[in-house]
Amino acid sequence: MNTSIDKMLRMHLMARGISDDLVLEAMAGVPREIFVLPEYRDRAYDDCPLPIGEGQTISQPYIVALMIQLAHIDHSSRVLDIGTGCGYMAAVIARIAREVCTLETIPEMATMAKGHFQELALTNIDARIGDGHRGWPGEGELFDAIIVSCATDKRPDQLLAQLKPGGRAVIPIDKAPGEQMLTIYEKDQHGELTSTGYTPVRFVPMV
Repeated sequence: MNTSIDKMLRMHLMARGISDDLVLEAMAGVPREIFVLPEYRDRAYDDCPLPIGEGQTISQPYIVALMIQLAHIDHSSRVLDIGTGCGYMAAVIARIAREVCTLETIPEMATMAKGHFQELALTNIDARIGDGHRGWPGEGELFDAIIVSCATDKRPDQLLAQLKPGGRAVIPIDKAPGEQMLTIYEKDQHGELTSTGYTPVRFVPMV
């Protein structure tokens, strides 16, 4: 295994509580260096966000792994990924889930991500341009998990309506100016939602 990947797994993920074998295997299997700008490739496995163009960043490996672990996905899962960016989160999820539907609002980012998916031969990702607040276009589109890589200032009810009973959503929520909380939403078998604040985070806003 690449020494940088091994260091990421041991020091940045496992040492901080990432224990889901599916998540660890997926993180090891996706080459993060292809998702960052050429001038940052020697830092691709550092545990920090990196610029990817268009004023956007790729999230640090720990946060990507944490959000996927909190979403409780497995090989049968259908997952909605909001905020495709360069496509790294969707690519990692695709190594675990049955299907990934991912939405990006910036056309240039969506085009970049699709190129990465093709390069990695990931055929279980459906990538589109759209408004993340509204969720996946079309009626009756329900997901086992929803992961949002941008912050919203309130609970996105239209998006959460697409979560299946028994499903989980992991979403950064603005709590105060400069303060965001990574929040887990769980939907019970009756469609009722409960939420749990997990840890402070910092994401770009959902637009």
